[in-house]
Amino acid sequence: MPKAKINFVCQECGHDSPKWLGRCPGCGAWNSMVEEPVAKTAPAAGRCLPPAKPRPITAVDTAGLPRLTTGIEEFDRVLGGGIVPGSLVLLGGDPGIGKSTLLLQVAGGLSAAGSKVLYVSGEESAAQTRLRAERLGKMNDNLLVMTETNLDEIVGQAEAIVPALVVVDSIQTMFSPDLPSAPGSVGQVRESTGRLLRFAKESAVPVVIIGHVTKDGNIAGPRLLEHMVDVVLYFEGERSYAFRVLRAMKNRFGATTESGLFSMEETGLAQVENPSALLLAERPQGVPGSVVLACLEGMRPLLIEIQALVSTTCFGMPRRMAAGLDYNRLVLLMAVLEKRVGLALGNQDAYVNAVGGIRIDEPAADLAVCLALAASFRNLAIDPATAVMGEVGLTGEVRMISRVDLRVREAAALGFKRVVVPAGNMAGLKARPAGLAIIGASNVVEAMEAVMT
Repeated sequence: MPKAKINFVCQECGHDSPKWLGRCPGCGAWNSMVEEPVAKTAPAAGRCLPPAKPRPITAVDTAGLPRLTTGIEEFDRVLGGGIVPGSLVLLGGDPGIGKSTLLLQVAGGLSAAGSKVLYVSGEESAAQTRLRAERLGKMNDNLLVMTETNLDEIVGQAEAIVPALVVVDSIQTMFSPDLPSAPGSVGQVRESTGRLLRFAKESAVPVVIIGHVTKDGNIAGPRLLEHMVDVVLYFEGERSYAFRVLRAMKNRFGATTESGLFSMEETGLAQVENPSALLLAERPQGVPGSVVLACLEGMRPLLIEIQALVSTTCFGMPRRMAAGLDYNRLVLLMAVLEKRVGLALGNQDAYVNAVGGIRIDEPAADLAVCLALAASFRNLAIDPATAVMGEVGLTGEVRMISRVDLRVREAAALGFKRVVVPAGNMAGLKARPAGLAIIGASNVVEAMEAVMT
């Protein structure tokens, strides 16, 4: 018998090689080449759409493609108003963060409205899925559960039922009989996603798939997977906190600046209507090192407490720790405070925390971090009715930030009496609520003089 042909495929980028390599030449990953047999006949590529003739774009009718509203406003807003028929959505997140819970609630919301939903689970049995649905209160005859990993069977049942939505949990457990490799391999993930993409486009039935993530936080499998789908969603949050954030990293039908906030409760994921009030509910009053930051989570303004603790080190090398903030940014800001402001922080331990488990990535948090560190170092309390925002440069200047009006209105709605904004934003600031004092600061020293008494 002829010897079976073997290829070695990188599990990170999909690069293939006829021999094993310690380091992938495509992406540079070490020990990522896995042996996979080569299929004798390549699977048919198929067509995503039926043949069509060119026509003017103004003649294309979109009235027959209404979005599906799931009843979960946070989820619908991130997608741009609902699920588009015929779209392929990829949802990723850390293990145990609540991906399956979120999509089961979405499926339950659509089925309660009278639409049939097919929920395919390759990781749990039908009994386990029912137990979760009972806990979430999503029991409905229109919610169809299927435990299967063979993609031919899944697509066949979906074509026979023609549901309003298909949920696949997860894509790494699915396999196509046309490929001899094991489920979860690069070839299987790519082929399974391609089959689901063709089904979604040909039948106009939206498909939502769950993808596992690697230790680096990226979707497992080739990068091509994210290019094939229409929408890429990431479900993030600290497992020790109740808050969860849904972000759109790619969206062909809407903006990628929206985000949805959820709270993990006993009965599932609950939408957070006023996250700022919830995040500031236990804020201490008159304590040195506590500052309120007006930041943005997508397009939504949030008020988050930034806490800092500065104390003399007991060792030769002072420690710096950041929770919810970039560590390198913290080190940079401490150098600015020492050089430009004159604070002797070289022999001080510094610990900074964004309360609530929210991860802050925008540079508008720089000024709040600087003021929290300075207040803790000088043992001075900042007025609890003051909110700050602004980016800090290496020369100590406070630079302009975006969407200041949204942040100012959010601070006024929660009863704050004073906000500190970059001086460059004062000229274009339109929001000036009554009873709210707006102070422009051009550098860190001016901001410290405005909030520290």
